[in-house]
Amino acid sequence: MTAALITKPLVEPLTLASAKAHLRIDGTDEDVFVSELIIAARQYLEKLSGLRLITQTWRQYLDCWPKSQVLELAFRPVQSVQSITVYDADGAPAIIPASKYQLDNISDIARIHMANPATPGMAMNGIEVEFIAGFGDAGIDVPDTLKRALLMLIAHWYEFRGAISPGDQPVSIPPGFEALIHPFKRMTI
Repeated sequence: MTAALITKPLVEPLTLASAKAHLRIDGTDEDVFVSELIIAARQYLEKLSGLRLITQTWRQYLDCWPKSQVLELAFRPVQSVQSITVYDADGAPAIIPASKYQLDNISDIARIHMANPATPGMAMNGIEVEFIAGFGDAGIDVPDTLKRALLMLIAHWYEFRGAISPGDQPVSIPPGFEALIHPFKRMTI
């Protein structure tokens, strides 16, 4: 399974002002650096947990339907499915009407059930599922525990900064970070 980001979040779960207040920074000299840390921390938490914190659109590519006819989506929480497209052997798209599938976005793992799904004609990436994931459009929609974990991570990286750029993080993880995000991690059986 491959997934591609189509529309990135329009905001971050933390404002620059809230991160600076947590770090006890008054001036503006470090605004760019702290902004980069916010983005890097969000991306790290999302990668580690399988969550998407702020509303963003993703496209998941599949070669074929699962035998169970239940497709698990790559990220959570899922707000909605925008479209499901199946390509024939010539690469012509066929959009599956929403009435032909059912989205379960209440379960821990969001999934789509489709009875008698159309078989793709392409050997690879013949199915595209475009969906919107995230807790909401603003930082207020993100659970406070996850925002606390982000602040903890940002403070740790800020304190131990040096020759390592924010994009090359994580160099180390603060104690307690894993404990805060553990309840939100995707559980597998």
